[in-house]
Amino acid sequence: MGERILGKKKVARQGMLENVMRQFDNAADILDLNPNIRKILEVTNNELVVHFPVRMDNEEVEVFTGYRVQHNNSLGPYKGGLRYHPTVDIDAARALAMWMTWKTSLAGLPFGGAKGGIKLDPAKYSSAEIERITRRFTYALGDNIGPELDIPAPDVNTSAQTMAWILDTYMSTKPPAERSTNTHVVTGKPIGAGGSEGRDRATGYGVYLNIRFWAKEKELSIKDQKFIVQGFGNVGYWVAHFLDRDGAILVAVQDQYGSICDEEGISVEKLHDYQKGNKGSIVDFPDADAIDNDEFFGLECDICIPAALGNQITAENSGGIKARLIAEGANGPTDIEAEEILLEKGVEIIPDILCNSGGVIGSYYEWLQNRNGEIWQLEEVMEKLEKKMKESFTRVVKTSRERKVDMRTAAFVIAIGRLEEAYIQRGIFP
Repeated sequence: MGERILGKKKVARQGMLENVMRQFDNAADILDLNPNIRKILEVTNNELVVHFPVRMDNEEVEVFTGYRVQHNNSLGPYKGGLRYHPTVDIDAARALAMWMTWKTSLAGLPFGGAKGGIKLDPAKYSSAEIERITRRFTYALGDNIGPELDIPAPDVNTSAQTMAWILDTYMSTKPPAERSTNTHVVTGKPIGAGGSEGRDRATGYGVYLNIRFWAKEKELSIKDQKFIVQGFGNVGYWVAHFLDRDGAILVAVQDQYGSICDEEGISVEKLHDYQKGNKGSIVDFPDADAIDNDEFFGLECDICIPAALGNQITAENSGGIKARLIAEGANGPTDIEAEEILLEKGVEIIPDILCNSGGVIGSYYEWLQNRNGEIWQLEEVMEKLEKKMKESFTRVVKTSRERKVDMRTAAFVIAIGRLEEAYIQRGIFP
């Protein structure tokens, strides 16, 4: 058992790797997955652990540990984010890499799954130190990443700037003739460095779209629906922005520093502006009341959006959840026991590999533009993203009804089924 850290409280939690394996086994049983293919998908292809030294601002050297786990590439190059967080370890990277494989497969993308990052708390380091750490990590990864091999992207505590440093470092290791052809080694880059319009909001917009599709299925209006968001970073802000635009009411937010609530509604844009000027924290926002972290998931609301880290909704707190819908903006935010409790209560869950797949779909569009030397306008990117997300949502709902299973199981069945088909058609070398 590991630990989940929320505010200052620590509680026992089930490991993410155990969660993803149980989810996989459940879907594989329902699908009657070919046993040989099951053996392949149960394990990762490659696991890289690197230890590298970096000189700090005070001239002292610190040694960091970085990870890159490549789960499966039967459908295309490995794809997945890099996160900078104290919880990064090999098991977390394995679990997240597997989720990426299912996510890209479900979305119908020509990608596999990978994940990784560095075990550190970026708040303890200066911007110059983070840049040196990032560049040294990129150098340590070497040819284990590449535009047709493994394409990293931003994740927790990494950003477009992080991707620009990785891109520059990677290109600097290549012969001059190859440098202009390697811009798609990472996605989520700044626009000026080859990034795509709309990539910044793609994940949050995708979460919003899934909520909108769900509401239409239920013949509900999003207007006046009350929602709470855990995590007010890039994903949490953008989904709140789009829901607010449609008339939904943000009533509570939680981040790593604390929790705030106002039953009458919190201004999304005011909170976003305040956060930017408050070192990224929502604490002491003047237009809302501070609440205890343990109260957050039990608040009165219609929609709950966990958009922070994994294993936040557990057996301990799921019983108090009053929302009728959980839209998973984070990867693996709901553990197995919690999901069983919630489904028994009639709470619906839009699973992570569907709900937050807007990010990797947006990344695919960026990769495609770089690869083909094209530049798409924001409207074109958003239109393509919505079409792709609608296809995935419709497919999951249809499978859920046909097989009489929950949406997560349906999503896994579709994703794993596509991989099984690829292996059957291609065979296994030699």
